Amino acid sequence: MIDLESVRLFILSVELGSLTKAAEAAGTVQPVVSQKLKTLEQRIGRRLIDRTPRHLRLTEDGKVFLPKARALLAKHEEALTFGDETPLHFSLAASDHAIGGRLSAAIKAIRLSLPANAVIDVSVGFSLDVKDTFASGHADAAIIRRNGGGSDGEILRSDRLGWRAAPGWRPRSNSAVPLVSLGSGCGVREIAVAELRRAGVAWRDAFSAGSCAALHEGILAEAGVAPMGDICARGLPDRGAEFGLPPLPPSEIVLLSRARTPAHASAIRALAAAVSGSAA
Repeated sequence: MIDLESVRLFILSVELGSLTKAAEAAGTVQPVVSQKLKTLEQRIGRRLIDRTPRHLRLTEDGKVFLPKARALLAKHEEALTFGDETPLHFSLAASDHAIGGRLSAAIKAIRLSLPANAVIDVSVGFSLDVKDTFASGHADAAIIRRNGGGSDGEILRSDRLGWRAAPGWRPRSNSAVPLVSLGSGCGVREIAVAELRRAGVAWRDAFSAGSCAALHEGILAEAGVAPMGDICARGLPDRGAEFGLPPLPPSEIVLLSRARTPAHASAIRALAAAVSGSAA
């Protein structure tokens, strides 16, 4: 018989791309995950992943087994559900600039840690607004970007800010730097503007977006240059030195959380593991 916990750890490892992160999400340690996966492979008689403590790659058999593993867990959850349970609600508030490309991985990890009938709510906004949402009790967890210190919450990672632009784009000589940002109220924009002023670099607002996804579209449309962290940059390099722009300070990516139940605690662990992973 296949151990369902081993199946869950297999899926979690794939979703987070690391045995270490899967262990963090599951509240255990990497050797336990490694042994569970080894036992699962022995039971199936196929090697599923090529692995190291921090990286993994699905084998061809692993690619075949992954959808079966997901279906198996779904059937198990269905068997335990009788239709009259009150769904568990988990609410996440996140700064767009803080969670970046990790949002999808975070949601997947949270879903794996909660009952199948759980309801997950996600809201995205500026860090100050997200922090207020958490403080008012309207979120079980919050991911914010913090500059200038502070002691509240759990620091998940440091994220380097840089100047991102479309490949091949360059600012016009003797012209104000066209700034692409989330607009007034965005902490990342405030940091960038402060550094530009300190360095005596002329700038102007050129493009304002309502989300980091739209911000990327503005960058690729060559609207200008955007201050953005590695976690959001989607691989765009920091071109600040090339453009003669001042370096930007790193920020802390911070988790604020309250665990109302053991299930919420499990979801918070999974969220932390997903966001502290390498930028996507």
